[in-house]
Amino acid sequence: MKSLFLTNEYPPLTYGGAGVHVDYLSRELSRIMDVQVFAFDEREPLPDRPWVKGFGFDGSDLPCPKNLKSVFGALQRCLDFNTSGIAPDIDVVHCHTWYTHFGGILAKLNYGIPLVVTCHSLEPLRPWKREQLSRGYDCSLWVEKTALEMADAVVAVSQGTKEDVLRLFNIPEERVHIIYNGIDPDEYRKSDSTKALLRYGIDPQTPFVLFVGRITRQKGIIHLVNAIRHMAPDYQVVLCAGAPDTPEIAAEMKQAVDAVRQTRENVVWIDEMVDKATVYELYSQAAVFCCPSIYEPFGIINLEAMACETAVVASAVGGIKEVVVHGETGYLVPLKQQSESPFEPSDPEQFSRDLAERINELMANRPLREQFGRAGRARAVEQFSWASIAAQTRDLYASLSKK
Repeated sequence: MKSLFLTNEYPPLTYGGAGVHVDYLSRELSRIMDVQVFAFDEREPLPDRPWVKGFGFDGSDLPCPKNLKSVFGALQRCLDFNTSGIAPDIDVVHCHTWYTHFGGILAKLNYGIPLVVTCHSLEPLRPWKREQLSRGYDCSLWVEKTALEMADAVVAVSQGTKEDVLRLFNIPEERVHIIYNGIDPDEYRKSDSTKALLRYGIDPQTPFVLFVGRITRQKGIIHLVNAIRHMAPDYQVVLCAGAPDTPEIAAEMKQAVDAVRQTRENVVWIDEMVDKATVYELYSQAAVFCCPSIYEPFGIINLEAMACETAVVASAVGGIKEVVVHGETGYLVPLKQQSESPFEPSDPEQFSRDLAERINELMANRPLREQFGRAGRARAVEQFSWASIAAQTRDLYASLSKK
């Protein structure tokens, strides 16, 4: 068999969990079957991954509104995927994120290739994307719905995601398969280095709580910043947060951080996307990792922190509840939403207070957080292997080829 991955993100241009997933899964799959990857943006061939091809797009001269350029750019590259290289020996097209779904639709209709779609997130549950895409959000909703409902198989990255898929779309349950995200425990492991801490002005001798992620409504970063004023003053807060979705949320983030810095000095904001070596070190040296997401189909960042032996405080939403074990590898904080739609907590101030309370509890109890860290590492290694995930994916492909 030979599979073709269609993806928006691929190293070195990776900014979210979907890109991490595609990177590791494609490499692990390539050990047991033929794989090809078509990714957005032109790139030089990687010496260890010659089967990756990049597709560029220059939308600078498009006369459409700025927030629609990414939409039309995605659709154009999906056309290019289909007209510039789909080989006749491709057995399965596997799409990741709505940006590539149109490419999968065209491949299924025009070439008769079975279509697999992995749900890293679901557009109906990300209404804040309208801030970024305007009416283009209606296009992303339509593309995703069309692709999922015509796919031969839909991969949900958690039980929670599967339930959302079945609730929101007209898909027979037998077509929806749960295959978790994974971790490379040899790569994500505790590091003793403090070079990055010193580079960013973090005191290695003072414990810190850490956030790593994009500045987006989904990640709940503003709720964590608002929680800082309820945190004990004797530890550092490190926010490794960049790549804002919109200028508006970038400005909101800056205003929120500036406000807490008026009364607290030990807040460090790394306002850029950092390299992997830095991420390993931040995870490893943090006393507590916090994931305040208001929507998270899986939450691979929690798994990364756990693999580095760091206790986790995370919101009790989506797939996070299947990764973090409350009272064993960390604490889960209820979001207390008014409805099933994850727009905002019903009481944002209480959610921020609850985050701070759990963080304070762990920061004051080193033996407990170290116990959680050891348990988190064990869970990451035992339950979330990329080799197992690749084998499950290959088996899914094989079941489609028999139909």
